[in-house]
Parts: sequence; structure tokens; C-alpha cells
Amino acid sequence: MAVRSMTGFARAEVETDAGSFVWELRAVNGKTLDVRYRLPQGLEHLEGELKRLVSATVTRGNLQANLQWRREPGVARLVVNEEMLARVLAMSGKLVADGHAAPPTADGLLAIKGLIDVAEQTLDETGAQARDRAVVAGFEAALSRLEAVRREEGAALAAILSARLAEIADLAERADKDPARTTEAIRRRLKDQVEALVGASENLDAGRLHQEAALLAAKADIREEIDRLRAHLAAAEALLSAGGVIGRRLDFLSQEFHRESNTICSKSNAATLTAIGLDLKVVVDQFREQVQNIE
Repeated sequence: MAVRSMTGFARAEVETDAGSFVWELRAVNGKTLDVRYRLPQGLEHLEGELKRLVSATVTRGNLQANLQWRREPGVARLVVNEEMLARVLAMSGKLVADGHAAPPTADGLLAIKGLIDVAEQTLDETGAQARDRAVVAGFEAALSRLEAVRREEGAALAAILSARLAEIADLAERADKDPARTTEAIRRRLKDQVEALVGASENLDAGRLHQEAALLAAKADIREEIDRLRAHLAAAEALLSAGGVIGRRLDFLSQEFHRESNTICSKSNAATLTAIGLDLKVVVDQFREQVQNIE
């Protein structure tokens, strides 16, 4: 299965005897699936079928589905609200006679809300069913195009994430092989520290200091963090290879990467290892930022 992004845009248009219908789908990131439909009056009954189509394709993200109905000439006609028009003309005539207003214009009358309504020609049952089938077919076409866009962007994101994983793996190897982690380097550094403390005060117990130094050396060991990083790397690479709906699991792994990089920095006993840990945190943040776009 392909890796899919949660973002994308698609458009589809269908022609019917009742006019043309234009679907526009916009998808952005989201923790769960949230779909909002904007349907013209009279087509609300299609929402159930549209939801079924979406749930079979999309699992995460915020999706807006907008439908525009462009009616053909003759499909709809304008109807003037005669009663409202008479009342408006009577009121305006009095205001004009009193000198409080200018005579009404056609533009002004047309701008009054509710004065003119659109009366649709009623479709028979066969015509309405044909219209509905065409609208749903247009939605399916738009949804298919949206998925193609999301797969294309998902492939690009997968390449970026793979590159970040390779950087994390390289930094983990550098941390593992850092000269500051060799037994000889640790022994020499601890020996110097113990000698400095003993020389500074005659009351210090040299034996106890050696024990404390050994304990600190054990606490500073980052072998477990390196091993966990490698395990998380293998899991993330397997998810990218498998594809599908992997966003949440990758997000969990990115949190684990962040935790291990923080621990490496806190355990660091040398400037070189600290620098590697800080670089690791930067790459992990970049990885996690991109993961937020994956379905």
C-alpha cells in the first residue's frame, strides 16, 4: 500500500439536464476524520451516500466537500414577490413625497432580499434520480482524483522521511563510536577527576570516590539508548515500506526518537557526544514535523 498525505485538492464537473454540478474537495491535516459537506438546497438527502464513499477511502484528516449547482437557462425562473413589491413601492412613494428619499431604482429594488426568488422547475422522479446519480458519480471522480494527489504527495513525504531516518541512523552510529565512549577515555577522565578531588581535600575517602566514579560511569552509559534508537529505526522503515495508514504509529515512533535523543544529551560526558545529541534532536524534530502530514 502507498503512503498517503492528508492534504490535497481535487475538482470534478458533471453535466446533467438539470444543469452542471461542480465538486471541489479540500483535505488538510487532522487527528481524526472530520468531513464537512456544503450541498445546494434540495440535495441534502445525498449526504449519507457521500459519507459512505468517503469512509471507504479516507481514514484521517479534515475534508471539505463543496458542491456548486450551475443551472441551465430554463431550468429555473425568477419570481417576484408581488405583495412585498407593492409594500416597498408604497413606503418609498411616501418617503419621496415627504422629501426624505429619491425615487426607487431598479437596481435598488433588485437588491432587496426576498423580493425576487428563484423558482426551480420540478423534476419528475426519473429526472431526479438521473440527476442524483450524476452528482454522486461526480463526487466519486473528485474523490478518486483527491486520492491520487494524496498518494503522490505521500510518496514525496515518504522519501523525505526515509532521508531523515538515514540521518538518525548515521548520528546513532556516530554516538556509538564516539571516542569519548571508549573504556580508556572514560577511565582516564574519571581518574583525573578523582585525583583532583583527593588533592583538593585530605578528608576525602579515595576508595569511596572510586566507587562513586564507577557508579557515575555506569549511569552515563548510552548503550541502551543506542539500541532502542536502532529498534525504532527498524520499525519506522518497516512502516514506510508497508505503507497504508501509518501516520499515528510514525508519530509515536517520533516521540520515542525524541525521548532517546534527550536522554543521550543528558547522559553525555563529552562535548562531542553532546553535539551529536543536539544534531539528533534537530533531525528528529524535522522527522516529526513531516509525520504530521501522513495519514
